[in-house]
Order: sequence, then structure tokens, then C-alpha cells
Amino acid sequence: MAGVITHDRPPAAEGRQGGPLIVTEDAELLDDLLRLCAAAGARPEVHHGVPEHRGSWEAAPLVLVGDDAARRVRGAARRRGVVLVGRDQDDSGVWRRAVEIGADHVLMLPDGEQWLVDRIADVAEGVGRPALTVGVLGGRGGAGASTLACALAVTSAREGHRTLLVDADPLGGGLDVLLGGEGVEGLRWPAFAASRGRVGGGALEESLPELHALRVLSWDRGDSVAIPPQAVRAVLAAARRRGGAVVVDLPRRIDEGVAEALAQLDLGVLVVPADLRAIAAAGRVASSVGMVLRDLRVAVRGPYAPGLDDREVARLLGLPLVGEVPVEPPLLDGGVPPGGSARGPLARFCSAFWARVPVEGGGV
Repeated sequence: MAGVITHDRPPAAEGRQGGPLIVTEDAELLDDLLRLCAAAGARPEVHHGVPEHRGSWEAAPLVLVGDDAARRVRGAARRRGVVLVGRDQDDSGVWRRAVEIGADHVLMLPDGEQWLVDRIADVAEGVGRPALTVGVLGGRGGAGASTLACALAVTSAREGHRTLLVDADPLGGGLDVLLGGEGVEGLRWPAFAASRGRVGGGALEESLPELHALRVLSWDRGDSVAIPPQAVRAVLAAARRRGGAVVVDLPRRIDEGVAEALAQLDLGVLVVPADLRAIAAAGRVASSVGMVLRDLRVAVRGPYAPGLDDREVARLLGLPLVGEVPVEPPLLDGGVPPGGSARGPLARFCSAFWARVPVEGGGV
């Protein structure tokens, strides 16, 4: 059980932080808290009361106070990020003690273990602003959504942002192939099929292939493996915690895994060729996606059917217009990925897109 007293959280931080401060004399409770810190990849500082060096109390990203120590820390400086940890579910006095020490949360073990592991891991990893997460999908087959997704990711990385490109379409052929990196070492989606709960953002990033200054999560060349919705949720949440930009290449069909991906997007871009059949197909896709994603915009690709332009396509679909996606040749023998030429029309389109939706909290 975890009870919330206030909604304040410790200040967001960039980069890796120190571990939590544990204050308790309860040996059994301390063993449990050390075990949970180990599970979260954090190294705590342990004291029986308020540390003599007051800076430890004030600077710790998270303070875990055992219920046995509540009276000993009553006079400590008030701060955010204090959790009172106990075991007695029936002890109503724990709330009074939490208020006396200015705790943000009351947590009871063992019920609250997963919540606490996630919170410890967040402060150990240094969670700042989440990544700006953009999904790209085609209004019909062959619309060029994968090409645009790659170009957006390549452009973001070239402009100095931490960038992760996620291939959420197992039948799409693999974005690592489109980027010319199918032979580069690193984990692919099947390695994360069993993921549950929390995935470490740093560990995820370091495990993936690095191509063109960005990280890519794609598919291997083996048999198709179903990725459970829980794994999709865990992996994308980890990717978002690292900041910068996450670009997701989505299929047109909506299943439970795709719905999980859509739920974590900040905005979606629907790529639509400018002909009436494509617009009709895109309307059905937009209707399905719009049930999950609030911010869906349209990017139009020529050539145009008579009487159509990009504004008219957007009007017919009832969606905001991103612009007209220029056509560039596919991956060349020289290894230039979509959007890889900074002076090319596709790269300029992507730069203008990122300028309109700035990436915050990122870096390389």
C-alpha cells in the first residue's frame, strides 16, 4: 500500500543521481530496503537518524524513513521526496507521524515494493523531462511512413538531440535495414518480449544498435515474435525517460501493442498520398487512431490528383496539416539514410518540423 499526502515530487534532474538516504534502526526493514535499492540499481546511504552532516539529508534525491525512526527525524528540515516506510497496515498513527516529518508518501511493505523500486530507480537514473515522442504511420500501404520516421530521427540526432527510433511494425522489413545497419550488433524487439514492470532507460539505450548517431529498436530476421502490450509499455516508458526525441514507426492496424504505443505519443503524423483512394483509406486509419491519440496531424505526399493540394487533403481528413513531404531517393549504396543529406529537401522538411515542435530535455 502506498498513500499520498501531497503531490510534490523531488526536483527533476538530468543525468545520473545519487542513491536514496535510508534512515532506520529496524534491521529487518533495512534488509528489505537494501534489497529494493539493489533491484533498482541504486546505492543508498544508511543512517540511524538524521545525518550529522545535514547536507546529506537535504541533498539526497529521495529519503526513506523507517517508521521506527519517525520521531528521530521530526526536527529535520522540511523537504520534498520523503517517504515514511512501515509494515503495520492497521496502524492509523502512521499518517500522523508522516505529517509530523513532512513526508510526501506513506508506504507499507510488502504491498508497496514495486512502487518503491520504480521511485528509487527514477531518482538513481536521474529523470528529467520525458522525450518528445512522435509516431508516424501511413494512411495506406506504401505511403512512405517508414522513410519519414527514419528521416525525422536522423535529423533530430544530427541536430544534437538524444534520439531513439522505434520500429513498431513487425511486418515492415526492419528500420535497421532501411538505415543500412542490419548487421550492427545490439538487441532487437524479441529480446524484450518478456519485459514487465520497469525497464532501465540507460540500459535500454546502451543495448540497442547505434546507427547514424541514434539508437534503433528494430526486428531481427528470425521468426515473428509477438510482443505483449506490457512489454511495449515498459520499453517505450524507458525510452521516454531518457529525454530528447523518440520516433515510433507504427503499422496501420491497431492491436493492443500498437494501442500501448499510441498512448505514449505526444503527437502522431499520418502520411497520406494525394489521391482520393488514399484519402479514403487514411480516413479510416485516422478514425481508429483518434480513439487513442488526441494530437494527430497529416503530412501529404505528391503527386497530386486533379483538384487536390496539401491543404485540401488536410481539410478532407479534418486534421491539422504538417506540410508536404518531399520525395527523395531511398537508401543509396553510399550509406546515406533518409534525411541523411542535411541540404536535401527531406532533411529540410524534418528540420522545420522539429523547429515547430521543439525537443526539450534532450542531449547527446
